[in-house]
Amino acid sequence: MSSGANFKQEPHRLLVIPGPIEVADDVLYANAHPSMSHVSAEFIPVLGDCIRMTRDVLLTSTGQPFIISGSGTLGWDQVASNLVEPGEDVLVLNTGYFGDSFAECLQTYGAKVDQITAEVGGVVSQADIESALKSKKYKIVTFTHVDTSTGVLSDAKAIAETVKKVSPDTLTVVDGVCSVASEEIRFDDWGIDVVLTASQKGLGTPPGLSILVASQKAIKVYENRKTPPNSYYASWKKWLPIMQAYEKGSPAYFATPPVNLIYAFHAALTRITKGSPSLSERLKLHREASQKVKAAGKELGLKQVPLDEKFAANGMSAFYFPEGVTGPDVLPRLFKKDVIVAAGLHKAMKEKYFRVGHMGISVVDEQRGDIDKVIASMKEAIEEAIQSKKL
Repeated sequence: MSSGANFKQEPHRLLVIPGPIEVADDVLYANAHPSMSHVSAEFIPVLGDCIRMTRDVLLTSTGQPFIISGSGTLGWDQVASNLVEPGEDVLVLNTGYFGDSFAECLQTYGAKVDQITAEVGGVVSQADIESALKSKKYKIVTFTHVDTSTGVLSDAKAIAETVKKVSPDTLTVVDGVCSVASEEIRFDDWGIDVVLTASQKGLGTPPGLSILVASQKAIKVYENRKTPPNSYYASWKKWLPIMQAYEKGSPAYFATPPVNLIYAFHAALTRITKGSPSLSERLKLHREASQKVKAAGKELGLKQVPLDEKFAANGMSAFYFPEGVTGPDVLPRLFKKDVIVAAGLHKAMKEKYFRVGHMGISVVDEQRGDIDKVIASMKEAIEEAIQSKKL
């Protein structure tokens, strides 16, 4: 395949929803790789490298990655079908729409689910988590690191510490679909057991990959099941040998991987783990961009959905519309300015707010001017919407 150094994607509206996000030219070019056999000598090291680089992103030396064709939702099925047996107790810490959905998935596989639900825009307190863990033996505790319906960032480190202190056998499961590569995650240092994510958010790859990393403790829990996994496609019995084989440099087959997408993922991971800025600098840039967008919202008098800045995500922002203004007043105006943001998602106030994604290439490559464009367009659209209500 010829060099993609001169490849530039066509001009298009700026996509700043909380995923899918803008994709770098070299990543998109890698996705256009000529069709390849998934067991070819050329492809095997590409998937093997992706497995190793996924570990690097999450700062783990022993975690077992699974890279499977599917959306982030498939990560829920992997957790529910491999780590929980029917009738076992699970605790879901719910900070929005995706907590509801993960709970539903777990129930589908026969788990007995208890939930601690935070108020809209809030987080579950460590005291409530501790109290719940003392009341019952839970197989796993799950939480959404960044719930894209609210823009709320849960404290993964503190939750993992509480679980280890109160119920050390319980597995800590992080839904990191909207946090991996935009929020700090120290898998080994914090004692996390599972992080599940997807390709189309902070990892800066087109949609289509379900990416999950399991601790050796979680793998042992899977291996010691009394009953077989109750999913066929999501079964680690099928996928673990595949991941192990490719990492060792041998082909193996269960279901055909999305070869081209894995080439794109390889290009994106190479940028994150081996390029400039470094991973730590990358996270710093996300924090700075977040502060900039949130400060602009404050200037416009927009109230954030998160109740406290301390638990507002760095890869996205969720703002309530000004009084008397709705989505149809603002979103089409932004669209005409070539900026695409997301409407509300949380059932309690779907029509009352909007969401802006600021992660990946839009944040890391400041020369693109994406963040400045978003802020300028947001100011114009909100001011025009308010003015139109006065006429």
